[in-house]
Amino acid sequence: MHSVPHTSTNISYFAKELSWLSFNERVLQEAKDQNNPLIERLRFLGIFSNNLDEFFRVRVADLKRKVLLNSLSDAHFDADEELLNQVNKKVLSLGKKFNHIHHHLLDDLDKQNIHISQPESLSTFHQEWLEDFFNDQVLQHMSPMLLSESKDYSSNINDAMTYLFIHMSGEKSQYALLEIPTDRLDRFVILPTEKSRHKSIVMLDDVVSYYLADVFKSFVKFDKIEGYSIKLTRDAEYNLDNEIEEGLLDKMSKGLKQRLYAEPVRMVYDQAMPDEMLKVLKKRLGASQQDALIPGGRYRNFRDFISFPNVGRKHLENKPLKPLISSAFAKHNSVFKAISERDILLYYPYHTFNHMLEYVRQAAYDPKVTQIKINIYRVASRSRLVSSLINAAKNGKKVTVMVELKARFDEQNNIEWAKVLSEAGIKVLVGLPALKVHSKLCVIHRKEKGKIVKYAHIGTGNFHEKTARIYTDFSLFTKHNEICDECDEVFRFIETSYRPFTFKHLQISPLNARERICQGIENEILAAKNGKFAQITIKVNNLVDKQLIDLLYSASRQGVKIRIIVRGMCALVPGLPQFSDNITIISIVDRFLEHPRVMVFENQGDQQVYISSADWMTRNLDHRVEAGVPILDKDLKQLVINILELQFKDCCKARIIDAEQQNKYVPRGNRKKVRSQIAIYELLSKWENDYAQHT
Repeated sequence: MHSVPHTSTNISYFAKELSWLSFNERVLQEAKDQNNPLIERLRFLGIFSNNLDEFFRVRVADLKRKVLLNSLSDAHFDADEELLNQVNKKVLSLGKKFNHIHHHLLDDLDKQNIHISQPESLSTFHQEWLEDFFNDQVLQHMSPMLLSESKDYSSNINDAMTYLFIHMSGEKSQYALLEIPTDRLDRFVILPTEKSRHKSIVMLDDVVSYYLADVFKSFVKFDKIEGYSIKLTRDAEYNLDNEIEEGLLDKMSKGLKQRLYAEPVRMVYDQAMPDEMLKVLKKRLGASQQDALIPGGRYRNFRDFISFPNVGRKHLENKPLKPLISSAFAKHNSVFKAISERDILLYYPYHTFNHMLEYVRQAAYDPKVTQIKINIYRVASRSRLVSSLINAAKNGKKVTVMVELKARFDEQNNIEWAKVLSEAGIKVLVGLPALKVHSKLCVIHRKEKGKIVKYAHIGTGNFHEKTARIYTDFSLFTKHNEICDECDEVFRFIETSYRPFTFKHLQISPLNARERICQGIENEILAAKNGKFAQITIKVNNLVDKQLIDLLYSASRQGVKIRIIVRGMCALVPGLPQFSDNITIISIVDRFLEHPRVMVFENQGDQQVYISSADWMTRNLDHRVEAGVPILDKDLKQLVINILELQFKDCCKARIIDAEQQNKYVPRGNRKKVRSQIAIYELLSKWENDYAQHT
């Protein structure tokens, strides 16, 4: 962080990269938290690792490009180099904490009679079983790569995989790379039970290491063989040329292939690797001094631990919360009758995502439905929603699907879906060259009494069946004429962005969202200046846009009370005397990933509540198509406010974001113990029961 600000002329911000690492440290805290079930703690190690992989592929890669460009242009931006040094230092610190937590979790597993065993320590029965398993199922996937001194092999490595770097000594030293086939075999090999109650798991990495000699003996002579795990992380950006004759799908495919061979930004290796092997490894993989060479433990690709199996008792993982049925939808056989009666708000994963799937499924076969329009940013690999869209086209509906090909890390999946949808006769839009389409809209046209009536879905999360079970997100279903017309206009904007568009209700990036948010903040500043109570409540994933942060700083100095819930990056520095001391920020990391974006402006007692797909980042406000909608129904508005209030009362999983980024838990004091995600489930359960009884 830069110098601590005390006046408006010396504004300071958290570096977003360090702020992000602070967020991932909160994830690591969950792995350490003994109040969490043991298997869930192991899975948090996987989440932490997966997050860190993406961080290096995107943010560290971007930072390294800046440092490299500075050196090539003889520019001297010491701040970038210093930030990169701070990032690497923080990553090493977190890595040490990670290894310490992992070590203790293995001890805790042992106490539960669950053992991650080494092959050499197994009984004769299990060793014989493991040998058969290796010969029958593993050996066929072994494709070693012998290394010569004259070649850089970094382009041969898939950064999604773990490798063993192998040294074979004898008459001459030989080196090789061997991929651990976790894309074809389960990483966790569960051994059959013997007579005891003990459950044993062997890592596939260790199975391969144990039988290394069997992999190489048929074509290499050696006296001794040893292997150590390594993992490369590459720059996730890609360059696309501007050849007009190439279609966007073809260009995207080419760009993804380029990513496979992009420069490495991190190499993590088993710290037990001998120094001489490490020197050879760096040379063979072309690792420069700027690359982040990070020593680690025995295992790489900890992201697989997200799916760590529970072979023990049920209490070792979270008790499932049964998804709630919306009473408003359940009251009617037709989703359109339900929405016609009143606006409906769902909150995943507390509510079942099946209502959204049913909304599209019924539209696909309802003879009154004439048209369906939807944005797709991320969907499941086997998407029931996409199947319904294809069925709708078969049933003669006009279907328009906006598929965002540039959804990072889902590009290939979306390219395939675009082709499938096109082949089904669906009109596929692939976005605007300069704008990612990130809105979560689905508009349905239905002929009722001789007129076209529109229904709309506006949400904060993707139409993804899997993530809807683990991400918290709002979905609003409405028949409000003006809002539905404006949702329709968003699709017209995507197709004809050169035309002028105006929106009365919706906050649409890049057209009016920034202006509307600024206006909401400025209204609260004016109210405070006039001596009235002024308050802003914000819930976002990331808060890094400096214009909005500066405006919040101004609001704080004028006496506006500002409360923020942020999951990830936060560049705003709260709690500084006479500068940001009216701003408090918390962050919640728990069993579900906090994903919705919500704004509440006090508005002199007539509170304005918005849900949105847009984070408070420059890219979301200026370089993406995003949609936010006001909650107009009085009861639904209060429900959103009540949900936020529960989160501000959380004294189990909420952390304080302060000027030192200490990630201290919100102290409970004498208050009632509140774990907001559980409390929200109970609140929504009561809401649905009360609605069912009174209608």
